[in-house]
Amino acid sequence: MSRKGPGLLLRDILRGDDPQITAVIDMLADVDADIITLQGFDYDLDGLALTAFAAALAQAGADYPYRFAATQNAGLMTELDLDADGKTGGPRDAQGYGRFFGHGAMALLSRHEIITPEVQDFSTMLWRDLPNNLYPTTPTGPFAGNEVHAAQRLSSNGHWVVPIRHPDLGRLHVMTFHATPPVFDGPEDRNGRRNHDEVSFWTHYLDGAFTAPPQEKFVLMGDANLDPTKGDGRGEAMTRLLDDTRVQDPLADLPTVLWEQTGPMRVDYVLPSADWKVTGAQVMPANPDASRHQLVWVDLTR
Repeated sequence: MSRKGPGLLLRDILRGDDPQITAVIDMLADVDADIITLQGFDYDLDGLALTAFAAALAQAGADYPYRFAATQNAGLMTELDLDADGKTGGPRDAQGYGRFFGHGAMALLSRHEIITPEVQDFSTMLWRDLPNNLYPTTPTGPFAGNEVHAAQRLSSNGHWVVPIRHPDLGRLHVMTFHATPPVFDGPEDRNGRRNHDEVSFWTHYLDGAFTAPPQEKFVLMGDANLDPTKGDGRGEAMTRLLDDTRVQDPLADLPTVLWEQTGPMRVDYVLPSADWKVTGAQVMPANPDASRHQLVWVDLTR
C-alpha cells in the first residue's frame, strides 16, 4: 500500500474504489486478527492514511481502535551521498529507501490497548553500533566515507517493540520490522549486508545487547526480505533467528512470496516466543490484487 507520492494513499483510501485497497481490506476482515502489522504502508506525520484505513476496515466489520506508527527512516532524506553514486538527494540517499518521507513504511493495528509511552523504538540506532555488524568497507575505510558511516542508521524502516495490554492474557510484546531487500546495490553488497544486520538485530536484542528484552509473551513478526536458503541475501542471519530456542516457527519452510526472478521464497514471518501455545497458523493463498506477498497469521493462547 505504497504510492508514488505523498498523500496519494490517503486519497485512494478515501475514494473507496481502489481495487488493491479493497482487496487488502477484504482479506484482513476475513482473517479477523487481533493484531496486524502492515509493511509497505505510506506514513504521514498526522497518521491520516492509517486513520482512514482503520475507518475503512471498521466499515468492513474489522474494528481496530488502537494504532501505532512512529517517525521512520523510509524516505528520511539526508544531505549525504549514502550510496556513493556521486550525487545527493536521491531515494537511496535517505536513511531508508524512499522517494518521499514515509514512502513504503510500516504500521500496527490492534484491537487491544497499545501502551504507546512504553514502545521501544530503535529506528535511530546507527548501523555501526550493532555488535559484529557487516557495514561494508573499502581499502580506504568505510564505504561512502567516514561521514556517512557516522550517520547511517541500521533500520531501513524501523525496529519496534510494542507492548499491548490484552484483557485476558495480560501484557504482551509485538516486535516488528521491515528490512531492506538484499539486492539493488553494487559489489560492496551494501543492501545485502544491511539486510543481514537488520535481521541480526533481533538476535542481539534477545541477548540483551540494548535493553532488557521480554522473557515471555512476545511475537516477532514482519517482512525480513530474507529467505534462509534461497536468493541473494545472507540467509545465515535468518537461520540463526529461526534456530533460536526462544522463538518457535509454526510455518517452517512455507514460501510467502513468488518472485519472477527467483521463484517462491519465504520472506515474511510470525515467530511467537517459545512459551505460547500455537492453536493455528497459515500462509494465506496468494492474492495478486492485494500484494505480491501473502498474508501470514498465527493464533496463540496460553
